[in-house]
Amino acid sequence: MANKEIRFLNPPTFEVKKKKYCRFKKAGIKYIDYKDPEFLKRFLNEQGKILPRRITGTSLKFQRKVAQAVKRARHLALLPYVTDLLK
Repeated sequence: MANKEIRFLNPPTFEVKKKKYCRFKKAGIKYIDYKDPEFLKRFLNEQGKILPRRITGTSLKFQRKVAQAVKRARHLALLPYVTDLLK
């Protein structure tokens, strides 16, 4: 019994996470328009909070631009500050 092998019922699976990418760099977008609330809603959750970089995959440079655009849109009442169900 020197040749023991460990056998599994199912082969061990390793979760392969998809690499997050910055959609702005990939598309070559340089300016984020604060007057387009439908586009900015993609970066907000149901309560109207800005989603963090770790969830959206946006780079630091563009996350700052997204945050600034959302704040400007809120100031002009294009987006709500707080809501129950945004999406």
